[in-house]
Amino acid sequence: MERETFFASLQIQFNNALPFVVYRKPNTKTITAFLQEDNTLYEVTDFTESGFVFAPFDASHAKTIIIPSDHSKVLISESFENAIKIDSEKASENLVITDDDYHQHTSLVSKAIDQISQGKMYKVVLSRKQNIPHSYESPLKILRRLLSTYSSAFVYCWYHPKVGLWLGATPETLLSIQNRKLHTMSLAGTQKFNGTEDVFWGSKENKEQQFVTDAIVKNLSPFVTNLNVSNAITHRAGDLLHIKTSIDATIDQVKIPLIKIITALHPTPAVCGLPREKAKEFILKNEHYERTFYTGYLGELNIKSKKKRARTTRNIENQVYAAVKKSTHLFVNLRCMEIDATGAQLYVGGGITEDSIPEDEWKETVNKLSTITAALK
Repeated sequence: MERETFFASLQIQFNNALPFVVYRKPNTKTITAFLQEDNTLYEVTDFTESGFVFAPFDASHAKTIIIPSDHSKVLISESFENAIKIDSEKASENLVITDDDYHQHTSLVSKAIDQISQGKMYKVVLSRKQNIPHSYESPLKILRRLLSTYSSAFVYCWYHPKVGLWLGATPETLLSIQNRKLHTMSLAGTQKFNGTEDVFWGSKENKEQQFVTDAIVKNLSPFVTNLNVSNAITHRAGDLLHIKTSIDATIDQVKIPLIKIITALHPTPAVCGLPREKAKEFILKNEHYERTFYTGYLGELNIKSKKKRARTTRNIENQVYAAVKKSTHLFVNLRCMEIDATGAQLYVGGGITEDSIPEDEWKETVNKLSTITAALK
């Protein structure tokens, strides 16, 4: 479908207050959209459903929502080119931070460090919400800027009239499953990109990265075989750099339900902490706001496609030329914003360990905010 026709269809869907999602996977040019045919709020029950899933950080506080394949029209635009990219210098114009913001977050970090020093946790990921008042414009214009700027991220715009409007450009895969092959990653540490990916990572960042990797491997091991962990590398996401480790394995989806894998991974130590239940308890008690879908996950769930088989004598005799394959690609909902009547609510956080320095953790949240703030008008 031609690009302008594609976006015109999305605008009509939005104007009619009907649910939709439009997204592009990392390092691809294809843009996909699910346009739901009614405004029903569909919820996931057992993860055998097919469609685009949108899940919260804490499933006990909010439902996991799905835009179902069988109740949606799917549109595909094969390419996207747009000269209007985000000007990172604009971030400082849109971002107004108060002393209260600073003191509240650094105090929270200090409290977490104290808990860690007492041995109650190894790591906890703390976040905050930043309101950015801005002039209203179509969310599809914001999406175009994100698409033009963040080619290596999962870029999306998600809308449901009964829930809200979210946009983001996340660098982190929760999991990908295709043909029994499972892929996930651990991601930690943050530095500003200054023209090179050849940077030094300190002991705090490397230790945090190892915590995340070890926890994912431990949680996955009972359900997979052939588990392989790559060396850690520096990964660029827009104007930021992170430490990334790839984790691959084989899974028998007949014996292992998808819900078991998702439960083993989410929330990961990269968005919650270790031990998971202790860190989550601290977050829910001390952050003093609802994350809702920030640090949840989103993406394609059990999407079906046909794969043609070779025309061997055996296949011809059996009159079987194609097999239906299912694939799942889920991403952690980071670098995101929620648009509402008061403006844009931006969510940002960072991992806290015993080596954390509150001032540095504050600066990390400001750097992360700059990657998404400049997308606003």
